[in-house]
Amino acid sequence: MTQSRPRPQVMTLTDAAAERVRQVIARSEKPVAGLRIGVKNGGCAGMEYTMEFAEEAGKFDEVVEDKGVKVLIDPKAILYLLGTQMDFKADKFAAQFVFNNPNQTSACGCGESVAITPVRPETADAGA
Repeated sequence: MTQSRPRPQVMTLTDAAAERVRQVIARSEKPVAGLRIGVKNGGCAGMEYTMEFAEEAGKFDEVVEDKGVKVLIDPKAILYLLGTQMDFKADKFAAQFVFNNPNQTSACGCGESVAITPVRPETADAGA
């Protein structure tokens, strides 16, 4: 009998990110199931991270529960985000979510756009 091993968690959150997600969801005017994270083509480096309220989890969303909050990973983004840590940084000039992504190969100067190489499925399985 082959025993399956647990799948690796796609993303983790720092304490600061979890607290900020809680604050953002609490301010929503509608009931929210979680914050959906994804990636899309765009920007000068090729890709941008996306975030939006999700009223319910999509059929193929990856549900990540960490530090008491729920984020939903768009299924098209899973291989781009595998191993990512989501953080929240604030200083006197800006406050923003920061993605510490091991798959990110470069970023533009403004920090709004990134280049990400997706994880190959066989590599993801080998690392678990």
